[in-house]
Amino acid sequence: MATAAATSLEQVRLLEGALNSVLRGKPEVVRMALVGLLARGHLLIEDVPGVGKTTLAHALARAIDCDFQRLQFTADMLPGDVLGVTILNGQTREFEFKRGPVFTNILLADEINRSTPKTQSALLEAMNEMQVTIDGRSYPLDPPFMVVATQNPVEHHGTYPLPESQLDRFLLRLRVGYPDRAAELEILRQEQSAEASRRGGAVLAAPDLLHLQGAAQRVRVDTAVAEYMLSIVARTRESESLSLGVSPRGAQALYRATQALALIEGRDFAIPEDVKRLAVPVFAHRVMVNSRMALAQRGADPATRIIEEILTLVDVPL
Repeated sequence: MATAAATSLEQVRLLEGALNSVLRGKPEVVRMALVGLLARGHLLIEDVPGVGKTTLAHALARAIDCDFQRLQFTADMLPGDVLGVTILNGQTREFEFKRGPVFTNILLADEINRSTPKTQSALLEAMNEMQVTIDGRSYPLDPPFMVVATQNPVEHHGTYPLPESQLDRFLLRLRVGYPDRAAELEILRQEQSAEASRRGGAVLAAPDLLHLQGAAQRVRVDTAVAEYMLSIVARTRESESLSLGVSPRGAQALYRATQALALIEGRDFAIPEDVKRLAVPVFAHRVMVNSRMALAQRGADPATRIIEEILTLVDVPL
């Protein structure tokens, strides 16, 4: 492997080590979070309270030496609390734009589904176009820019389900899950998870992250692997169990995520196993299960099961 590639891999390992030192016993979750970071995507972490969603998001932000903002979403939050507002300067008698927390490099949107749909949608333009438009004027966001959102399951009280257009902007949806017994014993022996998160310092600067993101974009994806992705996408659109299949944006997301995972694994080319590993976290939140299937699998995650079934039906390229 070339020297530049070796350096990139060393940087990836530094990031991975920093995150694993905070989120104990969840190496696959950490690796998927890195995929989102290197693929220039946004991350949605969904699970029950208390399993480390915010800890992972905070550790991810602290591992990069760049601007970081945290927003605790609540039902009374307004779009201006996220984007900023235009106010009249009493001295100059001119209107001035006061930037909101979205003008940062990594934005932690904690419990995003506790705010109303109007406030949730305030992030759409920023996530998709890296800019914010206020009163007819557009303001660009500086790269790198990543939204790391956490949410509780929608069946919990006081939550507003994210609309499909918002979900489609997230590259990956992750579920942390409960730690195994050994990892939980390690957590108990720490002072507290929040204190452990604060101890973790930055291991990369923002220019280093931009370099890694560029390296991920240069990972080779052969035509056969790309065709394999599109075959999976086509199956989601044809499935009788789904009323909404994967969009072209979703296909692009899988392509970028596959490149990032290959880089993290130390390769300069993608393989079909990368696609299979990423299909569920990239696609499951983008599809819509029809009502008949949702009722038949109440209490389960039917979207995940359907994507997994589709993977068994699509021929893997040799």
